[in-house]
Amino acid sequence: MGGGARGNPARRGEDDAELRQIDALNRLHTDPSAREELAPDPPDAAEDGRPAADPGEAPDPSGADPEETAEPPEAADAADEAPAAPADGAAASPRHRDALLVDTGHTVADAQSLDEALRALNALRTPDFPLDGQAVFGINGGFLSKLATNGFRAAGPERIFRMPLSTGYPATEVVRTGRPVFLATAEEYRSRFPVTYPLTAHKGRRSWAFLPLTAGGRLNGVWLAAFRTPVAFTEDERTLLTVTARLVAQALERTRVGEAEIALSRGLRSSMGRAGAAIKGLSVATRYVPTGGGLMVGGDWFDSIDLPSGRLALVIGDVQGHDVHAASLMTQLRTAVHAYASEGHGPDAVLARASRFLTELDEDRFATCVYIEADPETGLLQLARAGHPHPVMRLPDGTCMIKHVPGGLPLGLMPGGEDYPVTLMQLHEQEVLMLCTDGLIETGGYDMYSGWVRVRDAMAPGPGDDLERMADRLVEAVNGPAQSADRARPEPDLRRADVRARNEDDIALLLVRRDAGERLPDLSERRLVLAIEQGRGEDLSEARAELESLLHDWARSDQVDTAVLLASELAGNVLMHTDQSAALVAVVAGDYGRRVLTVEVTDRGDELPHQRAPGELASSGRGLVLLDLLADAWGVRPEAEGKTVWFSLREDTAADGG
Repeated sequence: MGGGARGNPARRGEDDAELRQIDALNRLHTDPSAREELAPDPPDAAEDGRPAADPGEAPDPSGADPEETAEPPEAADAADEAPAAPADGAAASPRHRDALLVDTGHTVADAQSLDEALRALNALRTPDFPLDGQAVFGINGGFLSKLATNGFRAAGPERIFRMPLSTGYPATEVVRTGRPVFLATAEEYRSRFPVTYPLTAHKGRRSWAFLPLTAGGRLNGVWLAAFRTPVAFTEDERTLLTVTARLVAQALERTRVGEAEIALSRGLRSSMGRAGAAIKGLSVATRYVPTGGGLMVGGDWFDSIDLPSGRLALVIGDVQGHDVHAASLMTQLRTAVHAYASEGHGPDAVLARASRFLTELDEDRFATCVYIEADPETGLLQLARAGHPHPVMRLPDGTCMIKHVPGGLPLGLMPGGEDYPVTLMQLHEQEVLMLCTDGLIETGGYDMYSGWVRVRDAMAPGPGDDLERMADRLVEAVNGPAQSADRARPEPDLRRADVRARNEDDIALLLVRRDAGERLPDLSERRLVLAIEQGRGEDLSEARAELESLLHDWARSDQVDTAVLLASELAGNVLMHTDQSAALVAVVAGDYGRRVLTVEVTDRGDELPHQRAPGELASSGRGLVLLDLLADAWGVRPEAEGKTVWFSLREDTAADGG
C-alpha cells in the first residue's frame, strides 16, 4: 500500500508538480494530445482503488465505514466538461453580473433535473468568479449523499458517496449548523478540516464554498462551489453565492416534488391502460399522450365500460389543470363515472351525478366530458356532452365531419344546474366515431379550426379497418413520429427558449368503429342522420354545417349551396308550422361525378304541405316553390305517423356557374 503525503518530501514535490500540470492543463483549450501528455498521475491507492490512508494520520473520529464512504466530489479530477474561461479577461461589472444572474435564474427555473440546473449555472462563470466545479449533497438519515455534480469526473458506479454526518467535512458542518462554510485558501481548509482535507489537497482547487439548501424552512441539502483560482469571498461574492444557492434549492425541491408526482402519475396512467374493450360488433382504440406539465398523466382520461345490458359505455373527459391535483381528481371522477354507469343510469343521469360529485370534491375545478352508451347490435348511440369538444364522424369512404351534439355546462361548474340532453345517433357499419380532448386539436399553437383541419387530414386517408393505425396517425400528426428506441435524443440547450418545457395540454383519444357484418357496406354511399328539435334553432345551423361536410367533394359548390338551402327550408317549415321535431336523412350514392343526393325530412304532423303562389310580401309559402325550381326531383310521402318531404339533386360536373 502506498504511504500518505505527510512527512514525505518526495511526495510533496510530486504534488507541487501535479498542481503546476493542472494549472497548465487549464490554460489549454485546443490541443487534446497536450492535455493527455500533461494529465497528472493518479495518487497512490489501496488495492481496492480507494485512496490510501496515511499511517501517521489520526483515525476518523466519525467512525465512517470505509466500505461505504467514497471520495467527496471535489476530490475527483476535473472533468473534460468543466467550463472554459471566458475569452474576455475583464471582470464583470455589477450591472452585468445582475443581468447574468437574472437570465441564469430563468434558465434554472426551466431545468428538468439537478444536472441541468448545475449546467445552467456555468453561465455565471467570469474571470472574477471562476466557478469550476459544483456538487449537490442530499441528506439521507444520518448520512450525506451525492445527488448531482458538474465539473467533476465521475468516480464510477461502484464509488457511491455516503458520508456520516459526524464526519469532519465542510458539508456535514453546514448540515449540523445550518450556516455556510467559505474556505478561501487551502490552508484554511486544512486547518479547519484536517481529516478530510487530504482527499482534496492534490486536485488543484484553491477555494471552496459550501452553502445550505433550504426550502420551506427545512434544510434539504448542501451546494458545493469549487474554484481553481483563489476567491476572497468578499461580501458581494458571498451574496452572489447565497442567491445562487437559493436557485439550486428551488431546483432540488422541484426535482423531489417532480419525482413524487411522476411516481403517482405513472400509477394513475397504468390504471387507464391502452386497449379498448373487446365486444362483438364494436372495435375501440385508445391513446393517451402526456405533452405538458412534465407528468406521465394529467387531467385527461378515457374509459370503456361493459354495461349489464350488454351495451358498451364510452367516456372521455378532461379535468381542469395539468398538475398532480388534476390527476388525482381525474382518478376519482373516472371511478365515480364508472360506478354510476355500472348502476344502470342513463347518459344524462351519469353526467348529472358526476357533476355533483366533482363539486363536493373541489369547488374550484371543473371538467368536460362526453358519455356514450352504445348498442353493438344496432349501432345506436346515446350521447350526452358536458362542455367537451364535439365528436367527429368518419364515413366508410374517408369523409370526416364534426357531429354537433347538444350539451350542458362542464361538470362541477354550476351546482344544481345540471342538464345534459341525450342525443340519439346511428353508427353504421365501418363508420368511425372519434372522441378526443382539446390537446389533440390545439397542441402546437393551433386554434379550433386549423386544429380540426389537421385532425381531418390525418383521419381521412387509408382504410378504416385498421383502427390502431388510425389512432397512431392522429397522434403523429400532433407529436410527430415516435422516437426510435435506439436513437437517443440530443441533449437540449437549456438557454434556448424553444426547448424549454412546453405548457400544452395532454391528449386523450378514443376511436370506436361499428364492425361490418357478413355483407360489406357500400363504400360509395354516404349517410347523414340528424334530429332537429323544437325550440333549438342551433340544431338547424348545425344541420347545415354537417350537410356541407357531407358534400365536401361535390363537383359544384353552387349545388352544395342549393342543397343546404332546400334542406333548411324543409326543416324550417317543420319547426315553424308544427309542434313536432324533424328528422333529417341525407344520402349520397353513386360514383364520383354521377352521384345523387337525396334528402328526406320527416315529422309526425298530419297536415300535408301544398304548393301555392305566395304574394310578393308573404313571409311563408316559398318552400315547395323552391323545391320545384331547384331540385331535380321532389315529393311528399305520407307515413304511418306523419309525413316525409324529400328532394334529390344529381351531381353536375360542369364548371361552377356554367
